[in-house]
Amino acid sequence: MKKHIILAVVLLCLTACNRNNAKFSGSATVPIAGFIDSTDMTNNFYDNTGTFTLPYGKIVVDGEIESPGEVDFSALPLRSVIVKETLLDSSAGGDRFTGAFRYDGYSLFDILEKRMIKKKNAGEFGQIIDMFVEVENEEGEKTVFSWGEIFYPNNLHKILIATGVSRIVPSSTKELWTLPDKCKVVAAGDLITERNISNPVRITVKSFPVSFKVVRGMSPMYSSLIKIFHNRKPCGEISSIPGTFHKETFNTIFYGRGRGIHSTQPFTGVLVKEILGDYFPADGNNIKTGIMCIAGLDGYRCTVSYSEVFNRNDQQEFLLVQSAAGEDGGLFRIFAASDFFSDRAVKSLSEIHLGY
Repeated sequence: MKKHIILAVVLLCLTACNRNNAKFSGSATVPIAGFIDSTDMTNNFYDNTGTFTLPYGKIVVDGEIESPGEVDFSALPLRSVIVKETLLDSSAGGDRFTGAFRYDGYSLFDILEKRMIKKKNAGEFGQIIDMFVEVENEEGEKTVFSWGEIFYPNNLHKILIATGVSRIVPSSTKELWTLPDKCKVVAAGDLITERNISNPVRITVKSFPVSFKVVRGMSPMYSSLIKIFHNRKPCGEISSIPGTFHKETFNTIFYGRGRGIHSTQPFTGVLVKEILGDYFPADGNNIKTGIMCIAGLDGYRCTVSYSEVFNRNDQQEFLLVQSAAGEDGGLFRIFAASDFFSDRAVKSLSEIHLGY
């Protein structure tokens, strides 16, 4: 019994040391491959295999910010997420599961938190919710996140630059999924994990480059339809919600970043992904880089990534809510169940743009 206890302590210490390597080292390490160290000793199912360090190099932040420059990882806290990675694969019947992992790394929230915004369109629209972030790797591959999904969600720190990985091994099958061998972007809220690109080198902050006429304090405000654009070309209109669409009701505490509490009333509508599905197909390019701008009649707007709407694994969906004809703030508005703040609940929707 004493030997077993000593062995368990040694294995736990080895794992702890290995995790520290993941935090402080930019070069690869080789832990004891595949060992299980704490399955029967804790209630945590996500820390019982060795952690592998993913090598990383210099990552630069630039774009519409006041202080572009290299990321100082030593000044940032280490975060963890758990992910079931799955890729699009037509040969495998549509999706191909590639493994379940815990990733340790540095969140985009922390990386961008002190990079103050310097918007190109600040004279037209001073709000930050029309911003988005483009992450590029050394091969030129890109992936995109809206400002809202980084800074506004109910669950923060779900998007990491991962520098360590640990398998989540099934207790019966003992399957050891193939590990990545490079630092990577990890979007833990995605169902299909196409945005998890390897070896990022640049993070660019941008505002959505479509101009809208801004009319502050417009009242009454009413738009009878939504015009749909794809890469700035008109591709459709929405003037009503078909009766065949199933309606969802989301209970919420509707709280704004500026005005605080608005209401505690529920929102009832249809899923935005069902309404827009015919216009924006679910392909690898849209999942990785699709970014939408949703604008109201008064020019108030926000960005939403394609994956936020069409590719969630948490069911915190976006609703399209239809009010009574002629009602101030109608005919349509957006409700983002994923957001802590109400700021992306754009009223009197008049345009939705995909692409930039």
